[in-house]
Amino acid sequence: MTRTDTTRVTLGALAAVVGFLAFVEFTSGVLQGYYTPMLTDIARHLGIHDADVNWLEGAQLMLSALVVPAFAKLGDMIGHKRMLLVSTALTAAAALVLPFTDSFVVFLIGWALMGFYVVWLPLEIALIWSRSRSMEGRSVITARAAGLLVAALETGAILGALAGGALIDVLPLTVVLLVPAVLIVVCFFVILFGVKESPELTGGRLDTVGITLISLALIAFTGGLSLLRLPGGLTSAWAWGVVVLGVLLVVPFVLWELRHDDPVIDVRMFRSPALGPVFLTAGLFGVSVLGAQAPLSTFARTDPSVYGYGLGTTGFATSLIIGIYLIAMITGALLFPVIARLTAPRVTLMGASALVGVGFLLFLPFHDTYLQVVTNMVIAGLGSGALVAALPAAAASAAPSTQTGVATGLTNSVKTVGGAIASCVFGIALLNGVADATATGSEATAGSLTGYLTVWIVCGVTALAAAALLAFVPKQAFTDRTAQGVPVA
Repeated sequence: MTRTDTTRVTLGALAAVVGFLAFVEFTSGVLQGYYTPMLTDIARHLGIHDADVNWLEGAQLMLSALVVPAFAKLGDMIGHKRMLLVSTALTAAAALVLPFTDSFVVFLIGWALMGFYVVWLPLEIALIWSRSRSMEGRSVITARAAGLLVAALETGAILGALAGGALIDVLPLTVVLLVPAVLIVVCFFVILFGVKESPELTGGRLDTVGITLISLALIAFTGGLSLLRLPGGLTSAWAWGVVVLGVLLVVPFVLWELRHDDPVIDVRMFRSPALGPVFLTAGLFGVSVLGAQAPLSTFARTDPSVYGYGLGTTGFATSLIIGIYLIAMITGALLFPVIARLTAPRVTLMGASALVGVGFLLFLPFHDTYLQVVTNMVIAGLGSGALVAALPAAAASAAPSTQTGVATGLTNSVKTVGGAIASCVFGIALLNGVADATATGSEATAGSLTGYLTVWIVCGVTALAAAALLAFVPKQAFTDRTAQGVPVA
């Protein structure tokens, strides 16, 4: 077969397995980008402090960590398309609550329930891996399809951020919040009529005991993190006790899963030399890609003439920063399979993690001008885009055939836990030192500069740690040879 024929087959295979899933990820991108430029406006609407925006992020991340393991396993059992429909319906219902409330509690619940959309990408990657089972170059097809899906996701995020930033400057918040809810409803029908189901399902019975145990562990752990953010939480033995309880509850979950014939999460995958570092990398990556979103937005909106730092940007100018960052992510996602083919997937993942680390650490000396912030975000965005596309695809290629959905879902779950921890830490950091802000004539509502410096340091160091961790992955990991011929778990 000639190189041209191979290219045609690959393009045809990509079209067959991606299809309408690109629109689903486009919608997911809109959700991830649309709200970011208006977080300060939402905070004022709800009457909360800028640092309390992290409660929204933390609550959504907590629910995301809870639902991904169950939905990923159910996708393997009864159908990835079916679980896509269920999660989309739940996301739409939650989004329709936000425009019609000014209660922080109600808004927080609705915002958290929108976290069901995080299961879309791992379910789609598992669906693509399943549908490409009979195709040549399965890992390459999956990696390229993942890149296209992430490109669709980030395109949606760019348009969503630009639209959200422009609309919030001219329309009432209620109207602005209604737009994404309508789009999610449209997405539901696109999945219903346009997406084909996985050709092979594993069946079986859901491990309800395992789901209950891991849910209790996650609720205790993330709930304890939330308690730490309350006034006096850092010195509260009760708050720390709940966090420790969450960690300890993982032990009975692991023991149960090891004895179960069809576990909701095959914990043996964490011992895999290929999968283990990928999961840990996902957790470290979640710190920056999830935990730093709100702080970056509020920093850009902070008025330097009042507080002595920040950019003082409008909603639309903030959305331009986000849009440029997301363009860099698209570029990184599309370049990953190309660079991985020239070098190796493992080396490319290490380079992507290093870019994220360098981008955030550059904020320490360079954060005073619009151009400096944009430059830092482009560097971090190139690495982030590659990681968003590569991590679930790498997990799919290295996982046992009956655990594809679970493995891809675990990259999101672990990433979400990392983001939840970071959201708690960053919220505490931004609250500390607020009194030092030089607000004149009014109460300070912005975070502290020391807090923002903490955010950037943590994001940069964790990303570099992920790069070092990936050095221990086998050299031939995440290739067709590994997926087909070498036991990984």
